[in-house]
Amino acid sequence: MGAGTLITIEGLDGAGKSTLAAELSRELAARGRAVELLREPGGVQVSERIRALLKDPALEIGARAEALLYAAARAQLVQERIAPALARGATVLLDRFVDSSLAYQGVARGLGVEQVRAINLFATGMLVPDRTLLLRISPEGARARQQQRALAPDRLEREAESFFASIAAAYEELARAEPERIRVIDAEQPPELVLAQALAAL
Repeated sequence: MGAGTLITIEGLDGAGKSTLAAELSRELAARGRAVELLREPGGVQVSERIRALLKDPALEIGARAEALLYAAARAQLVQERIAPALARGATVLLDRFVDSSLAYQGVARGLGVEQVRAINLFATGMLVPDRTLLLRISPEGARARQQQRALAPDRLEREAESFFASIAAAYEELARAEPERIRVIDAEQPPELVLAQALAAL
């Protein structure tokens, strides 16, 4: 894909991914790196429209359709923003990527990790992150943080506790399978320690 670096940040909703992504972006830019900060699903017009569908609590979306919608949003983001940025030699910081689909749709929705991995390898043109930071937080801790935001829960946030417990377990399994790529950080510690450990992991 080019000379750039792809760094992804993963974890349950409420783990602090967006906060860490913004802080890392500032730190890396201050060190003279060209940084592209993006989120999933979203980042480009087509993907943002798909995001709106996926988040809409009024919609019922089947598990396979959900997995394909995430992959479609990802495909467009890679084509429009990620691949060009990597080709320029930039560092791309991405709030969620394929590992989210493996955990959420592959495991929690029961579609199978390898099946979901296959559609995402197609969607991304076989793009794999250089480093993934997994923010580990208990489902209870993540839920408490979400409730502090005072936003109405979206379609996925309305799922049962067992759904998020299976996602947390899936992330742990992914980290065990790829320790060279995925570095686990305790997200329940103070934000400055999370940032310091993230920078060390990079």
